[in-house]
Amino acid sequence: MNPRESLRTAPHLARLLLGWGALLGTCLLLGLTVVTYAKQPDRFAAFTLMPVWIWGGIGIAAALAGLLLCRSRIAWLPAAAWLVVILATADEARTLANFRHDPPRPGPARPHLGEPVVRVITANLDLHPAPELARWKPDIVLLQDTWPHQIRRIALDLFGEDGSIHIHGTNAIITRWEILEHDAKPDQRTHQATIRIPASGATFKVVNVHLVSAATDLSLWRRSVWTGHRVNRAIRLRELETAISALESSTGFPAAPAILGGDFNAPPGDAIYRRIEEQFHDAHPAAGRRPGNTYHRRFPILRIDRIHATPHFTPVRSRTDIAARSDHRFVIADFLFAPSP
Repeated sequence: MNPRESLRTAPHLARLLLGWGALLGTCLLLGLTVVTYAKQPDRFAAFTLMPVWIWGGIGIAAALAGLLLCRSRIAWLPAAAWLVVILATADEARTLANFRHDPPRPGPARPHLGEPVVRVITANLDLHPAPELARWKPDIVLLQDTWPHQIRRIALDLFGEDGSIHIHGTNAIITRWEILEHDAKPDQRTHQATIRIPASGATFKVVNVHLVSAATDLSLWRRSVWTGHRVNRAIRLRELETAISALESSTGFPAAPAILGGDFNAPPGDAIYRRIEEQFHDAHPAAGRRPGNTYHRRFPILRIDRIHATPHFTPVRSRTDIAARSDHRFVIADFLFAPSP
């Protein structure tokens, strides 16, 4: 081989090595993503914090790089596999089948099929944005990170002197109806109340969830970050278990009707949601027409604010909206309520 041919061959071999390396890398990342997002092991909580489409974007980019470098059509296989995984796994894709659903609209909640609905809002608010909430005419509002004097102002703006309030620290349940009893533990932000609808006499539990703030460090090359995310998830799971135990001890749950909503501080697919999915339905995938991501407000990539309910409540509409003075979007959900499902 003459020197000129050697010069031509060396760059060609380098491109092949880089191309096949990119294809091998995207396949390994694909396998890791499928397994970890399906099983949600605690030791990979730092990895599954991100939406699956972020890893999918990296994987597709690597597959396309492999295609350009090694000129092999086989590169289309991992790219296509990534698209399938994103559509099957991404939380945002769960609302694609709901294109015919009507979203909630401002003003009093419209009846559904001639039946009245219960409108619930969950909102993480650090100031007093009552006008944004008032335009939706809710029946129940779950507040997190709101100071007590602001909570009282919001309740007064929404329901006047007829509203009922249960404040627990910087969290609250407020409603136009009657709160019969409430329960809160001093070492937990999550709390609950029993609500009675005067017109029908029906009662149900409402649990306002505010789990420990999420770990957000993405320095994945550091072992301590992986440990921190694992411990953070374990704390959230313990807090949720405490809330469900309190619900079980105070009612006939899961036979009794209940709404469980608030700020879960956990990404879609997290293990904490699997703990409640057998007893509660997630309102937004069932009735939301568009992705329901709530954090961060300006560019939401995670759905951490949610409203779940037992089968006594049928979700018929769901959407998010923006409060100017919050870093979260808030969630509005309309339910049909049948005390005996």
